[in-house]
Parts: sequence; structure tokens; C-alpha cells
Amino acid sequence: MADADLPGEGVSLWSATTPETDYDPLDGDLRVDVAVVGAGIAGLSTAAELDDAGLDVAVLEANRVVSGVTARTTAKLTSLHGLVYHDLVSREGRERAHQYAAANEAAIETVAERAEEIDCEFRRRPAYTYVTDRDRRSSVRKEVEAARSLGLPAEFVDDVPLALDADCAVRFDDQAQFHPRQYLLGLADELESGDGRVFEETRVTDVSGGEPCRVATERGTVTADDVVVATHFPFQDPAGYFARAYPKRSYVLALRVRDPTPEGMYYRPGDPYFSVRPHETAEESLVLVGSQNHKTGQGGSTAERYRRVEQAARDRFEVQSVAYQWSTQDYETSDGVPFVGPIAPWRDHAHVATGYGGWGMTNGVATGTLLADEIAGTGSEWADVYDPGRLPPLESAGTLVEENVDAGKEFVGGWAWSSLAGDGPSLAPGEAQVVRDGSDLVAVYRDEDGEHHRRSAVCPHLGCVVSWNDAERSWDCPCHGSRFEVDGSVVDGPANSGLSEK
Repeated sequence: MADADLPGEGVSLWSATTPETDYDPLDGDLRVDVAVVGAGIAGLSTAAELDDAGLDVAVLEANRVVSGVTARTTAKLTSLHGLVYHDLVSREGRERAHQYAAANEAAIETVAERAEEIDCEFRRRPAYTYVTDRDRRSSVRKEVEAARSLGLPAEFVDDVPLALDADCAVRFDDQAQFHPRQYLLGLADELESGDGRVFEETRVTDVSGGEPCRVATERGTVTADDVVVATHFPFQDPAGYFARAYPKRSYVLALRVRDPTPEGMYYRPGDPYFSVRPHETAEESLVLVGSQNHKTGQGGSTAERYRRVEQAARDRFEVQSVAYQWSTQDYETSDGVPFVGPIAPWRDHAHVATGYGGWGMTNGVATGTLLADEIAGTGSEWADVYDPGRLPPLESAGTLVEENVDAGKEFVGGWAWSSLAGDGPSLAPGEAQVVRDGSDLVAVYRDEDGEHHRRSAVCPHLGCVVSWNDAERSWDCPCHGSRFEVDGSVVDGPANSGLSEK
């Protein structure tokens, strides 16, 4: 449920323009070659690659197919992920940097090939990462040199074809954009029409590695030779991923503008970042503008974040109206590279995919190729750079420490602040507050009819106190990013159970 006062329809463009799915839930026990937990881009890409390899695959989704973070992306298919390659070469070495570049370029071509059979509005576009500060020109030139040395189609440009106050940019040609739900619903249908199976409304409650692996759900147990946990963030965390990745939220508006439609996809790194990409169909042309990234549960009024994005868009475009507005959540690793591979050294045949940091479209597709190769036993040439067991480089150790200190402060601060909240709030309709009720902390929301909804304010993941998200009208955990509806049900993990009723 979104704030009705915000402009535009409160749903992503991708969800608004595709039909709802209705796959059956699991009904009893099942034996397959591979169980894939999560039906977003990483999970369905992995399942499709395994199905192509002749393996018997079951996809288990707690809610509906492609209803999570993948449905709330800006859907850029590009290997240009800000200014990353100079740092990657310096930090990880040329070989691993090349693996990352090759994986993401290959992902674009994978989608291009599948798009010949799946109508997903696939279009080639140039991609730009630009800076507005002239002092950063040297950083852009270094990025171009590093990217070229890795075989990427990088070019330095100082005439960016959009009114973005850009000083200069890195340009990658032959990148792409697409409709992610159309693409992934096509993959799901192909799985179901073949030997694969897709199960919705089937929440996984436990995963055990071994020979065989066992995946427990609320509706039966799936036994498999291998299991892939691709749930955005692993609900089961044997290797401490919660301490090695942190959640961030950002906001997107789909706009009708009088300006000419942009010919490329644009991204300005920073805090906040700024993103622009076109979306053209036979019916209309839209411009997608994204910005206002912040730590989940810590950004103040999220409704105000939407308003800032709208103002930034109006500063650059002649906006006629806002068609859609939505927000998304990503997990950022300390070194900026996702974790894809063995979930833990002691969990045989169990694999994980997480930490895409806002660049999940190509990295998610690359995940499918990488894990399919690993499960088939041939090994992946990209495995080293994505290895979940890698140690953080010294350059990113400070970030890792800082984020964990921040989570600790939020844990302590949430409990301390709530002790001052009093016995009960006087809330207007649509308002919410965390209060203390004896020894309990209670998240209280008053709906538009005046009814109070009371749930535990303690996140079941690791015990942090949730905070109110006034735009989405959800309870968000400021420590590790779990999110909950006002009825307590889970919106985003790592929590795998809801806020209990009070």
C-alpha cells in the first residue's frame, strides 16, 4: 500500500503492464535434480540454464513470480556499472576484473538471444556514466582506459546528448534495455512447458546441503542433488552475509515528458545517484528517472524522497505527468561485486546469489550461467571474482566495519529510543509509531478507517527495532533491510517470518 498523496500510480511500470501469474503451489514432497529458491532474475535465469542443460528443475517462490525486487528495477542491461573497472583492476587484478566484465557483457547477449523467442521490448542503447564535476575528468579517463584494457566498448565523451549538466562521461555502445517481467514470465512459461516446474505461494522454511539436499517448505519437502538460494538476500545465513552486505533503497518515477525521448541510458554515481532511461512502446513514450538512495529504514520520510526525485526530474525535463512511481531495494557488498557460488564451505551442493548492488539485470543473468556451469561440474570461468568466500580487500575493509557499526548503533538506538515513546500514541489516520507497552515494543499503525494495527516492532531476523516507511506504509528494519506490511507479513527478507500480532 503506497501513499495516495504521491504522484502517479503506486506500482512499477513492469508490474502494471503484465498479467498476474497463477502457478500452483507445491502439494506434497518432490524429487528433482535442482531446487531453485526464488523466482526473480537470478533464480529464473539459473533455472532456465539448468533446464537447457537437461536437468530436472523446480522453482519455489514464496509469493508470485517476478513480484519482488526484479519487478522494481529500471531494467538496464549494461556492463557499465558506474565507475568500477579502474578500481576492480587496482584491487582485484586484471584477471578477476576481466571475469566481471566478460560475465556482464555475456549476459546482454544471453538476453538478446532469448529475446528472439520472447517478446520483451529488447532494444540496443548506448549507456553513459557521467560526472558533473570537472575535477573528476581524470577519474573518467582512467575508467575508460581500464575498461578498454578489459575488452569493453568504452569511449570518453565530453558532449553528453542530454541536459544533465554533465562535464564528461564514459560511453559504452551496444548495451540494451528490456521489459524484465515480460522476459522472465517468458522463461517461466518455457520451464513449465518443458520438464521444469514453477511453484508459487510456497515459502521455503529450511535448506540443508548434502547428498542429497533437502528443502523444507510449508507445503512439502523437495529433495534435490543441488539447491540454489536466490531470494535477493538469503533467509538462511550460515556464512554471515548480513555482516558483509548492507541494504539500500532508491526511488523511480516513470514520466510523460514533452522533451524528445533520450537516445541512451544515463547514470551519475554519487549520493544521491541520478539515473535516466527511456521506455518506448507503440502506445506511449516514458522516461524513467531514479535517485535518492539511502540505507533502508534510515532515510527519514520516504514520501519526501519521491518528491525530491520528481523535483530533480522537473529540473531537467518538461514533465507533463507522472505515470508510475515505485521504490526498490538492493544489497551492496563491501567490494561492489555480488556473492555467487557456494553458500558456505560446509554446505555441500548449496549455492547462493546475492548482493547485486543495483546492477542485478546483467549480474542476475550471469548468475544463471555461472551456477549452471558449476552445478554441471564443468566449472565457470567467472567463479573467482564472484566467490562468496572471498576475503574483503583492505580498501573496502573500512566500509565493512562502518556498516556493521552502523547496524549496531541502530540496534541499540532503536531499543533506547522506544523506551521513551510512552504508553500509546495519538495517531491520525495513515500515521504510525513504535511505542513501549510494558516490556514489549509495539509497531502501531492507524488505517484510514481509524482501526489500529498492532504488531511486534522487533524484527525476527536479529532483533532490531523497525521504523516506519511513510511512502510504502511498511515497517522497515534499519539494520539488515527486512520489510513488513502493516499486517506483519514479510515484504523483503532476510526475515523469513512476519511481525507477530500484539
